[in-house]
Amino acid sequence: MQVFETSLHDVKLLQPRRFGDSRGWFTEVFNTSAFTEAQLPSAFVQDNQSFSMKGVLRGLHYQLVKPQGKLIRVLSGHIWDVAVDLRRDSPQFGQWAGFHLKPRNDADELEMLWIPEGFAHGFLVLSDCAEVLYKTTNLYYPAGERSILWNDPTLNIQWPLEQLGVQPVVSAKDAQGAPFASADLP
Repeated sequence: MQVFETSLHDVKLLQPRRFGDSRGWFTEVFNTSAFTEAQLPSAFVQDNQSFSMKGVLRGLHYQLVKPQGKLIRVLSGHIWDVAVDLRRDSPQFGQWAGFHLKPRNDADELEMLWIPEGFAHGFLVLSDCAEVLYKTTNLYYPAGERSILWNDPTLNIQWPLEQLGVQPVVSAKDAQGAPFASADLP
C-alpha cells in the first residue's frame, strides 16, 4: 500500500496494491499489519455505506464526543470529498482540503482517503449516483454529533458546483448546521 501526504497534515491518500491478470484483479483494501506499518489506525469499529444521487451534499459532520477517524472508499460513482481541520492546537485549524474520489483514480489506481479524528467531513456527489463505504474508529454517537454549514463563509470551501449546474441537495439537519465561527468544536 502506498501512502501519500496531502495539504492537510495527517489526512492521507492511500493506494492499495492490486494484483491482476486476464480474469480481473484482487486487492487487500484493509490489512491490520499494513496499516500499523504505515502508522495508520488498525482498529476500526464500524463500517458505514451510503448511496446518494447526483448533487447530494452530505456534511460537514463531526462528533464532539467520541470523535471518529474515517477511512473512505468510493465503490461507485464520483464524489468530491472534503476534510476540515477542527483541531484547535493545529497550525492548520480551520483549513480544508478537497479530493476527487472514484473507485479508481485517473491513473487507474484504487484510492482511499484517511481522515483522522478532529476533522469535519463532507462530500458532494458529482456523478449520476455514488456509493461510499467508510470505516470509523469510533461508534456513531448521536448526542455528540455536530454539523458545520457546508457553505460557511469563513471556511469558504470551493465546492465544484459548476459541474452540477444546480444547487446541492442537503438534508434538513445539514441545512441547520452551525456557522464555523460559533460551532461547538473539540
